[in-house]
Amino acid sequence: MTKNPTDIASPGADEKSMSIRILLVDDHPVVRRGLKALLGSRVEWQVIDEAADGVEAVDKATSLRPDVIVLDVSMPRMDGLEACRIIRKRTPESEILIVTQNDSPQMMKEALSAGARGYVAKSNLARDLMAAIESVSEHRCFAGQDHTPRGDGQ
Repeated sequence: MTKNPTDIASPGADEKSMSIRILLVDDHPVVRRGLKALLGSRVEWQVIDEAADGVEAVDKATSLRPDVIVLDVSMPRMDGLEACRIIRKRTPESEILIVTQNDSPQMMKEALSAGARGYVAKSNLARDLMAAIESVSEHRCFAGQDHTPRGDGQ
């Protein structure tokens, strides 16, 4: 995470006041606009750029080195899982949050194996996006409420 100059000058500035630089990646412009609108409530978070496919995501992640990359799975030219693998190798300091319509344990496992730090189903974005970005920006895993291990072993 990148600190704002005012955060550095302010003794006792906590984690919530730290800036998070975010790259949004989804092939649907309306989804990117929606994500950006959700993130707009956190003034200390900055969407530094957007990408519409995996190839563009790799290029922008490599050049911009964002703190967090919000990455769709199903995209043209290169899917999000392949982009995740490449980004993880090129910019290991950037954390990746996978967002997808495919809300299955298998997809979550594939995303985490590809190098993502977090996973959120698009149907849960309104509920989970902010907490997910905060978690992955602090290098903690996030899998959403629907994928929390249960006490009964399932």
